[in-house]
Amino acid sequence: MFSVTRGTGSGFIWDDDGHVITNFHVIQGASEATVRLADGRDYKASLVGASPAHDIAVLRIGVGFQRPRPCRSARARTSRSARRCSPSAILRPRLTLTTGIISALDRSLQNDAGSTIEHLIQTDAAINPGNSGGPLLDSAGRLIGINTAIFSPSGASAGIASPCPSTP
Repeated sequence: MFSVTRGTGSGFIWDDDGHVITNFHVIQGASEATVRLADGRDYKASLVGASPAHDIAVLRIGVGFQRPRPCRSARARTSRSARRCSPSAILRPRLTLTTGIISALDRSLQNDAGSTIEHLIQTDAAINPGNSGGPLLDSAGRLIGINTAIFSPSGASAGIASPCPSTP
């Protein structure tokens, strides 16, 4: 399993209250965090909660009057194997977008903490270093997962994403 260096990663706006979802390994050990939006605005972020076992962290930024738009979530039943998807790094200075298909659902993977993350989405779309914590989108641009890891036991990479939580 390959993961990006701690302290660098992506995320996405979850709701109008400024909650930002990312991977736990992106913020692990940090004493402070700054979120840079695609339009270049920087915000100090506070940690709301984290689940190291699921490699998910929730931050909060003070969004004021110019609120960024949250990601739209797809219904869980629309995330079916062999659908087109687009892993994307939204909260990263260099925006990236790759496309592929969802090649499997309900995968599991042991994480760095030694626990197993269940119910993962496998995609053949490239998830590059720095995409950790970013959204996995369906072809309509709706959130279906969180880019979590690049799994490469044979040298070929398979992107792994955690399913998105329920719509807020």
